[in-house]
Amino acid sequence: MNILVTGAAGFIASHLCEDLASKGFNVYGIDNFNDYYDVKLKRLNAADLLTKGVKIFEVDLNSDLAEVFKVKYDYIYHLAAQPGISTTTSLEEYVTNNIYATQNLLDFVLKYNADLKMFVNIATSSVYGLEATVDETVPPQPVSFYGATKLAAEQLALALQRTNKLKVCSIRLYSVYGPRERPEKLYTLLVENLFNNKPFPLFEGSDKHERSFTYVGDIVEGLSSIIGKEELINGEIINLGTDEVNTTGQGIELVQKIMNKQLLIDHKPPRKGDQQRTAAVIDKARKLLDYSPKTSFEEGLKEQVKWFKEKFID
Repeated sequence: MNILVTGAAGFIASHLCEDLASKGFNVYGIDNFNDYYDVKLKRLNAADLLTKGVKIFEVDLNSDLAEVFKVKYDYIYHLAAQPGISTTTSLEEYVTNNIYATQNLLDFVLKYNADLKMFVNIATSSVYGLEATVDETVPPQPVSFYGATKLAAEQLALALQRTNKLKVCSIRLYSVYGPRERPEKLYTLLVENLFNNKPFPLFEGSDKHERSFTYVGDIVEGLSSIIGKEELINGEIINLGTDEVNTTGQGIELVQKIMNKQLLIDHKPPRKGDQQRTAAVIDKARKLLDYSPKTSFEEGLKEQVKWFKEKFID
């Protein structure tokens, strides 16, 4: 069975590729290795994937993908995106990399591989708005370029399902953390600054933000469980996260405890577009995917600290 994963050298996608390869699937990845963050980290991830037999196409999703589709795929997991809440990323970049790239990929799927078993679109809890504490039936109210463009991408994919052109589901992820997390994300940045005794930028009020911090291994288990359930989840939108809620401040305290170090804080003004509270409602994932996140917050953070130390300190 052939599976294509977009954004393969990135955080979540690289873990998904490894997991699928370990299950005996033929895994192919797409990544353009852009410089949104240090390309060296993506190259490290890609090197790990190559040792697991994953083939990676180094290509931009907004380009000609005919070479990629010389292979017939059974499943496509679409994780590539312009990520996060960033004051330095323009609306044009979000539109290009989240909307146009998704539509270009879908066009090539329809042309070369419309008979695939499932197109799995990876969305985000950011589509819900300032408080992501609801189930999948509640209308989205995004407040950021990221959330708005990821919602548009989700709807482009689901439109093809509604018109019977493609089997599609969309998975909305919640605050994923763990080994390989992007360098500007909370816990990688926190661990790096603690190791190097550098001030950590803390946006005003963000220490009180509540999050469904979800370990990447649990997310990957949920995503891989889709295989074989395509008839059950075709057309569905599913939240994937943990229903355990912690504050950012609690996470900071845990990492300090794990590393036995005190953090230096660089206080910053509030950041526009930040969610105030997320609490994943995962009843649907439990029912349809038999999903059950198992990794405790402290256990997951220990794994992230261990990874960072192995890759960048020792």
